[in-house]
Amino acid sequence: MPDAAAPHSADARKFADPDRTADGEARASVAFDQLKTLWFNTGTLCNITCANCYIESSPSNDRLVYLSEADVAPFLDEIDALGAGPVEIGFTGGEPFLNPDMIRLTEMALERGHEVLILTNAMAPMMRPRVKAGLLEIRDRFGAKLTLRISLDHYTAANHDAERGVGGFAATLEGMRWLIAHRFSLSVAGRALWHESDAVARAGYAGLFDELGAEIPAEDPGRLVIFPEMDSEGDPPEITSACWDILDKDPRTVMCASSRMVVKRRGAERPAVLSCTLLPYDAEFELAETLSASLKPVKLNHRFCAQFCVLGGASCSA
Repeated sequence: MPDAAAPHSADARKFADPDRTADGEARASVAFDQLKTLWFNTGTLCNITCANCYIESSPSNDRLVYLSEADVAPFLDEIDALGAGPVEIGFTGGEPFLNPDMIRLTEMALERGHEVLILTNAMAPMMRPRVKAGLLEIRDRFGAKLTLRISLDHYTAANHDAERGVGGFAATLEGMRWLIAHRFSLSVAGRALWHESDAVARAGYAGLFDELGAEIPAEDPGRLVIFPEMDSEGDPPEITSACWDILDKDPRTVMCASSRMVVKRRGAERPAVLSCTLLPYDAEFELAETLSASLKPVKLNHRFCAQFCVLGGASCSA
């Protein structure tokens, strides 16, 4: 998959200028409104390599290294200092359960009174005895304050495995069955890659959830999230300041109005705060080294801003 920062537009002027579109119109920006979700990318290493992973996670990609307790604690302190909490703390990757500190990072956020959302493929890293024991202890202490969002690209093995490798569907269902049996709060993330209608996709997932005994209402877009596809080589329209009225869309609904993501680049002394989860490698969307300094307007000069957020209407948060 091409690097997300590389320009692939049919018109190289598109998305190039942070202030003006290729046609010279004022580019849209999103002002910070309030902190609802702080994401931590726990590292880009993953136990599998997917066919179309926007962050290019794999067993060898450690461009974003594991976050430690010492990395995460200052940002939790900042939330307290800003009086912004409690908020949603999201952990993403890579596969978060490869990070050896993942259980402790989860506890740290929950002990501060936040709710936690962990994005996982529910495969072998989560099923290690030490991790399962840690999750059970967290469940006993914090209950539904922890939600695990399972990456299940499609409700059929054939389509899911086409993206994630043969056997991936079965392995994820094994992890889901364990989580269901132990009464964890679950949601699922699917993809719109197969161009089904929303109704058809949700009906397919509903049948699978019934089979698993999962109490996940497929009709609820907060519990079954079907993400629009992001195409690094696509040519979406640019978003101008006039588009908010044209689309009848409130910029406060775009996720960079209410969320930020913390990453630590390989070789860096300290973490950095990015505008969102979608642009982990693009230096232009690195906002600051502290949360408070990152709470500033974000210019929508990336195709993913158009494809996923504004026109796709999607958000990574719960």
